[in-house]
Amino acid sequence: MVEGSMTQGAGQGPEAERTATLRDFRVPAYVHEAGPYAPGTPPADPAAPAEEPYEDTYPEGYTPTQRDLPVINRGDTVQVTVDPVQVPDPAPQPATGPGPLYVVGDVHGYLDELTTALREKGLIDAAGQWCAGTTRLWFLGDFTDRGPDGIGVIDLVMRLSAEAAAAGGYCKALMGNHELLLLGAKRFGDTPVNSGAGTATFQAAWLLNGGQKTDMDRLQDHHLQWMARLDALEEVDGHLLVHSDTTAYLDYGRSIEEVNDTVRETLTRNDADEVWDLFRKFTKRFSFRDEGGADAVRSLLDTYGGTRIVHGHSPIPYLLGEVGSEDGEDDNRTAVDGPHVYADGLAIAMDGGVTMAGKLLVQQLPLDD
Repeated sequence: MVEGSMTQGAGQGPEAERTATLRDFRVPAYVHEAGPYAPGTPPADPAAPAEEPYEDTYPEGYTPTQRDLPVINRGDTVQVTVDPVQVPDPAPQPATGPGPLYVVGDVHGYLDELTTALREKGLIDAAGQWCAGTTRLWFLGDFTDRGPDGIGVIDLVMRLSAEAAAAGGYCKALMGNHELLLLGAKRFGDTPVNSGAGTATFQAAWLLNGGQKTDMDRLQDHHLQWMARLDALEEVDGHLLVHSDTTAYLDYGRSIEEVNDTVRETLTRNDADEVWDLFRKFTKRFSFRDEGGADAVRSLLDTYGGTRIVHGHSPIPYLLGEVGSEDGEDDNRTAVDGPHVYADGLAIAMDGGVTMAGKLLVQQLPLDD
């Protein structure tokens, strides 16, 4: 694989308060030299005010979250049905030792796309059961929001975890910022939090970031418990697996164990402001992309181990500066066929942009460079 290539405060009263809450979550679109989302570009909703440049709107260090990525309605897209005779053989198994290692990028509720991708890799059979023996499978977080069936995705991952363990392999998952967002919306609702930029609530942030009422209606205690226990990062076969392309993990510990323990303890204390700060930091992105990106990756590798970092969170078209239209029309964006390697070959991006009519990536590691 060639580095950088694609193998892919006005007014008073309740209404003013509401406006401030929404504004708190307006995210400026990503700006690049030739892109269509320059500061001041009107959002999709013509009744909404034009978006403003980041540096003119928010205090230093704040990461806004509304509309951080385009969302499209994929209800009219063709759903792929895999005929049983087209299902490939199960993933090949080594004679001895652990099975092959696979990672999955952001799913965001697109259950059909996930099952199709897992079948194509020989990890599940036509009935959706684990058929990959001792294979090791890691999900990089963000199971819900934006897509139609986030709870269905969580249910599938939980079931595959049990089935894989019974077969001698495993299926594990990391904590994404949308898991923190859903947990916060369920636990704290409209409780105000100290956002650093005005009134904020988890409920407002969740809705503005693609929260689905059907997911909230179906959310049960065992889903909440499962999400609250997820690790934030892990190192496997020299790959440092994280959800977000940010160095904010360094704020929570100097070892993998310390970071994971700190995150779980923060959630256990159930303090809305603490959880909000955790969510805000996990929402940061692009730390590895521009000048100094490779050094940012090295700061994580030197602290937590590994020789390469593998992350989701930021869709590959955004990392490449190829921001497409929100309606999914053809805009000459490069098709995402696989992971994107960048930052002097030290970082592998795994979010193919399924919420942007992109591809849900399932990839075996290591990559063939």
